[in-house]
Amino acid sequence: MKDFLHPLCLIFAAAGFLVMLRDLKHDRRDRALIALAVSFLASALSYAVSITWVWVRIDQALGVPNIVVPIAQGFVILVLALQGGVLAYWSKPPEDARRRANHLMIAGLTVIVGMAALFALLTPASQRPTDFAMYYAHDPYYQAYVLLYFGMYTAAETYLAWSCWKYARTAATKSIAIGLRLVAVGAVITLFYSGQRLAAVIGAEAGFSVDNLNDMAWACGDIGATLTQVGYFIPVIATRVATLLATSREHYAYARLNVLWSAMVRMDPSIVLQQQAPQRQFLRQRRSIHYPLIRRRTEIRDGQVTLRRYLDPAVRAEAEARRSAQRGLLGPLKGDRLAAAVTADQLRHAITLHAQDKPVAQPADYADAALRLPSIKAEQKHLLRVASYFARGRADTPPDCLTPSTTPDGVRT
Repeated sequence: MKDFLHPLCLIFAAAGFLVMLRDLKHDRRDRALIALAVSFLASALSYAVSITWVWVRIDQALGVPNIVVPIAQGFVILVLALQGGVLAYWSKPPEDARRRANHLMIAGLTVIVGMAALFALLTPASQRPTDFAMYYAHDPYYQAYVLLYFGMYTAAETYLAWSCWKYARTAATKSIAIGLRLVAVGAVITLFYSGQRLAAVIGAEAGFSVDNLNDMAWACGDIGATLTQVGYFIPVIATRVATLLATSREHYAYARLNVLWSAMVRMDPSIVLQQQAPQRQFLRQRRSIHYPLIRRRTEIRDGQVTLRRYLDPAVRAEAEARRSAQRGLLGPLKGDRLAAAVTADQLRHAITLHAQDKPVAQPADYADAALRLPSIKAEQKHLLRVASYFARGRADTPPDCLTPSTTPDGVRT
């Protein structure tokens, strides 16, 4: 059972560490992320050294039978201390969390030192990679070792189960709440593992045996620990997915605005504050295009200001009448969609007048001037609509005969 489950758990723990390692390259000050990444690494190492063929080779290399036991279990204690630290960083103010994490790490290291000292007092004469705990259950030093290790293990998992379930109720995000509840479930499952090991020591003195539950204990230990890691990993993955979706939406919006923005730039190149790298370069380097998108929205608005003097009232009236009569998939154009379509028509015609240097004596307002756009998201959504109508409506440009442009002196041109 151990040699079947450990490799699977090793793959998951190592994959989780590698995923978080990439995030650490971009943010090395996130203490919670550091603690979580190291906990996944320690967990992967505990699984790796416990696989039978690895166990045997480490024993042979170091010349101490079963030396893997304190090594692997030392990694487990480190995992528990680090996971407690992650929980502290997620649920407490920074200073309190740092203090709690330091105390947990000191306690964990103290337990590891105690385990090493007790293991040194054992006389393990033969390798027992699958039933070490059962074989040495009668040894008093091993009994003390078990009470120290599994006593701390049980206390830590109980604390995690209780704390995670408690903090899940007040978690700031849904992903953290789900993750914490899964950690709690995994911690409860691992208690069967530690309970069986403690029962084996008690049974050695009381005259009963739980050897038949050894495989079940391994399974509960591995499954529970993996569920705990999945629980901690869910908020990381949720954050990564949210970032990926946000970046994808920004690239999509940037590309969609290109037709309208390019027309504005050709009309007035001075609206460009600074030249941006091509979008494909941002995609190739997997960089955020957030700032260039801000500039693109701003420059479109600046172009609208430049074209303000070329907005003919007759063009707006004709565009409103024509667009109102159109029917789309959602029915007749009205409201925000109508304002976006008419604004697009106004812009196309104003760009033509700007090229001809024919300002209007009494300019109209943009059709979208009265729209309530309370957020950046709302404004971007509107500009995307304008860009869409601008791109596909060239054939609907009102004819020049609708534009009796005049100079400020009243002379028809």
